[in-house]
Amino acid sequence: MADLKKLTLILFAVMMAFAVLASSGCSDTQAKPPAAQPLPVKTETINLTPVPRVDEYVATVKSRRSASIQPQVDGSLTRILVKSGDPVRVGQVLMTIDPLKQQATVDQQRSTEAQKKATFDYNQHEVERQRQLYESGVTSRQNYELAAQAFENSKADWEASTAGRVTQQRQLAYYNLTAPFAGIVGDVPVHIGDYVSPQTLLTTVDENAELEAYIYIPTERSSEIRMGLAVQIVTSAGKLIESTKINFVSQQVDNAIQGILVKAPIHKSLDEFRNAQLVKARVVWSTAPTPTVPVLAVTRIGGQSFVYVATQAANGTIAKQRVVTLGDTIGNSYAVTDGLKPGEKVITSGIQFLTDGAPIQPIS
Repeated sequence: MADLKKLTLILFAVMMAFAVLASSGCSDTQAKPPAAQPLPVKTETINLTPVPRVDEYVATVKSRRSASIQPQVDGSLTRILVKSGDPVRVGQVLMTIDPLKQQATVDQQRSTEAQKKATFDYNQHEVERQRQLYESGVTSRQNYELAAQAFENSKADWEASTAGRVTQQRQLAYYNLTAPFAGIVGDVPVHIGDYVSPQTLLTTVDENAELEAYIYIPTERSSEIRMGLAVQIVTSAGKLIESTKINFVSQQVDNAIQGILVKAPIHKSLDEFRNAQLVKARVVWSTAPTPTVPVLAVTRIGGQSFVYVATQAANGTIAKQRVVTLGDTIGNSYAVTDGLKPGEKVITSGIQFLTDGAPIQPIS
């Protein structure tokens, strides 16, 4: 019996030893979670890029040669030879005002001129005849002088009548309204038969060249306004149309809008611009070297912009989330006003899979 108890104790001890060994073996062979593999990403080094400091204003395009066609005489329109949008050449007739009344005045003046000419011709022969009679002693000096005076009076009367006829004849030209230069016809608000006067606007003619952008800049910017400032004409989407420079600065302030008028030439034709068209104009005040970051590197959460910067750590390279303050877009990049320094490397690929502190493997 004592031997059986002794054998039982030995077996229990052996079983306990196996249990301890089994427990120890299981704990040693239990798999640990593998370390996170670095994510291959592309990076780009932050460099300084010349970035302009600009303000955007609404500008009005105006033609340097734009004429309002208004008559210089009264009358009814008998012909309208053009329509809106027609190209015209210099001197081309646009409209005609009924000239019959003026033509009658010219005809009457021509008749008066002929009458004065006949009197002048008679007195010219008479003064010659009186001169010969006086030199022959047949008539007195007084008769000769009276004939000479009548001749001079008739000459002056005839010349005045001729000048009056020429003036009235020139008035006929005002009944044909012509284009002062080659250009494009604007709106034609009148119709045949309308009675017009010098206060009536018949149409406009805009030259197809020499356009200017009229820009009103607030007076608080007056100290920075100067000749030669760069101006960028852009579309509503911000696409650059033309780069130009300020070539006129007004010395007066517009009281209505408290702005200073500046002008910049536009070299594009009316194929792309129209007179009185409103466009966006960016005035470039200065240009300074500024860090820029690719658009693809920027993410936003809750309206806040941030990037991931490749940073060296004890166990390798990691992605550090960095809040940045962005400026204007420069091509496919943002200007960065705060948050990045030149030489730092931002991550440009796979940022949707990154978290702050995640291991990365920069690739070319």
